[in-house]
Formats: sequence, C-alpha cells, structure tokens
Amino acid sequence: MSDDLEDLYQDIILDHNRRPRNSHEMVDSTHNAEGVNPLCGDEITVYLKLLDEKIEDISFKGQGCAISQASASLMTEIIKGLSLPDVRKQSDILQKLLITDEDNPNALFEYGNLAALSGVRKFPARIKCASLAWHALEAALQGKTSITTEDE
Repeated sequence: MSDDLEDLYQDIILDHNRRPRNSHEMVDSTHNAEGVNPLCGDEITVYLKLLDEKIEDISFKGQGCAISQASASLMTEIIKGLSLPDVRKQSDILQKLLITDEDNPNALFEYGNLAALSGVRKFPARIKCASLAWHALEAALQGKTSITTEDE
C-alpha cells in the first residue's frame, strides 16, 4: 500500500475516532446488543431501528480504542438506510478487507471509507477491535443482547 493511501486511511480512522458519527443511545431502538472485547477493553452497544427489513436508523455508544470507535462510526454511516441483505454484504466486505492479504489500490473507490479499516490486517490482534461493532450489529439482528470477541 502506498504511503499516501496509508496516510489517508489513518486520517479517516482518526477523524471517525475524534468525531464519531451517530454516537448516542437510541431510546426508541427496536434492537440492540452490547459487544465486548475483553482483550482490548473495547465496549460498544449498537442500537437499531428496524422497519420492514431495513435499517431505518442506527447508533452506537461505547468506549475503547480508536479502531473500535472508528469502525462503529463508519458502520453506522454505511448501513443506515440499507436493507438487511445489503447490510450483510457490507459486513462481508469488512471481513474481506480485514483478512485478505493483498492490497487493492482501488479499495477506496470500490468500498468507500470502509476501506480505511483494511490496514488493520497488518495487526492481527486489532482485527477483533475493528469487527466488534459489526458482530454486535449481527447479534442485535439475531435478537441477542450481548456478544464478546471470545465468542467468535
């Protein structure tokens, strides 16, 4: 990955950590689940308002490392308004970005800001940080109230 692209990815992550989007408790949520990463200390609760198999609204509240907070913020921006099949496609894209060894110079064009999380794969211990909010989202959609990275 080029240094310029790596710098851009870091800027995206830092921006979402400093100014997280949709970071608030949603009192009228239809689904919610807490995610905990005991190894890093990350804690995130994802709140959803699901209507007709579509994410009408989403927010999160939590604390933890920059990667977990930025990933949750990016997730809320990306999936708000999506149908459940499209939400799962985005989750699959994240997983691919986190585990694929090859750099994709078009990732930002193809996947938008979500591509910023692809640099995490260089630090295997941080993959759980980046995927925590996404696992909490899936838990909420399954009607579960909590999940830990150790359940994976």
